[in-house]
Amino acid sequence: MSETLAPSTPERTLSVCRAAARFCAQRGWAPLREMPLPNGRRADILALLPDGGFAVVEVKSCARDFLSDGKWPEYRAFCDRLYFAVDLDFPEALLPPEVGVMVANGPDASLIREAPAHPLAPARRRALLHRYAMVAAGRLAAIQDPAGQSEIRSALRVE
Repeated sequence: MSETLAPSTPERTLSVCRAAARFCAQRGWAPLREMPLPNGRRADILALLPDGGFAVVEVKSCARDFLSDGKWPEYRAFCDRLYFAVDLDFPEALLPPEVGVMVANGPDASLIREAPAHPLAPARRRALLHRYAMVAAGRLAAIQDPAGQSEIRSALRVE
């Protein structure tokens, strides 16, 4: 008899992140994973919404991951809506009521609770949109020409 092993924390995190990104894409949002924010934090997913707004999706693999990470309130300043993405085993009662919740089940995710809107100031939205575009374009360039991208990065470090 073979025993089915539970996925490791990194595997669970990756699975929830993929499901959350798919959830975003299916709704016409443009998700960008591992997005560096101006405050030095990194959002698991920053999604550009069809109306020009932004949503941050913070991925949590387990209760310990959530309880040991108190930086999530700092993401609110860089989005119009803040969500947590968790899997079916996550104890949802731990999540604060002022955020949206999506639950991953395999490759898909479902919206359990909509995130309340807290609109960004126009200047911050414009700056965030510029950052989003630069990061997305840089990643696309790196995929299209990996050698050229590393040369550009090297040149920028030298100057």
